[in-house]
Amino acid sequence: MEKRVLVLNLDHRPVGVVTVQKALVLSFLDKVTTLSHFDNLSIRTVSQEFKYPAVIRLNEYKNIPFKSVLLNRNNLFKRDGNECQYCGSTKNLTIDHIIPKSKGGKTSWTNLITACNRCNVYKGDKSPEQSGLKLRSQPFKPTLSFYLAEYAMRNAEEWMPFLDVKIAKV
Repeated sequence: MEKRVLVLNLDHRPVGVVTVQKALVLSFLDKVTTLSHFDNLSIRTVSQEFKYPAVIRLNEYKNIPFKSVLLNRNNLFKRDGNECQYCGSTKNLTIDHIIPKSKGGKTSWTNLITACNRCNVYKGDKSPEQSGLKLRSQPFKPTLSFYLAEYAMRNAEEWMPFLDVKIAKV
């Protein structure tokens, strides 16, 4: 039972991920409705067989405070696909401020990118335009759905129709 189950609020917004055991307990207690199952997976007891739930929806709306994705090195690298946003290298990655801190640049999702050490040193204390570098993609503030889609593409394709993500990097 190593698979995870996507939990949606009553309005179909993702609120978290639980184990299959927790999903089955919530289902037996009539707190959730199963929207999707994993193909070819089931749990057997002596007298019954249950399909593996993939996506469940809460039967009552829960007011869950908005949690933004934590800005840290690991999440930043994931957002940028573990590639330098200037040259595409995957070696010696660092974090670069697009607008340097010395020029008033903030430490935020939209001003930080993944850069290889070579490009970061070459850019130095200048903007990408001043140093002749071009960004491969615009930085953005990711949502929970973005990271869930990354997991889903590798482990749970059944989640994809329920996540509001067009393209996610792996």
